[in-house]
Amino acid sequence: MDQQTSGPEKDPKLWEIAQKRASFKSNLITYIIVNAFLWILWAITKGKGYYGGIPWPVWPTLGWGIGIIFHYFGAYVYPEANSAEREYEKLKNKKS
Repeated sequence: MDQQTSGPEKDPKLWEIAQKRASFKSNLITYIIVNAFLWILWAITKGKGYYGGIPWPVWPTLGWGIGIIFHYFGAYVYPEANSAEREYEKLKNKKS
């Protein structure tokens, strides 16, 4: 049985927010697993050719971390922010 169509009708806005939050959680889990693997790999191999300085896993951790932060804000801080919908409303109000 399809869970999306069974039961009472879902509120489309709440469903969209729920999907954004589920997507964020999935992305966060992937981020943690992959970056843990990269740091473990670096820790195991750092004795070979490592001369100090900044460890290379910092760069993917920081880069992806910035994306995670934006994803968090889109899912939890401003979940109903839809730029196309806002622009449509502005144009509609301007026309009236």
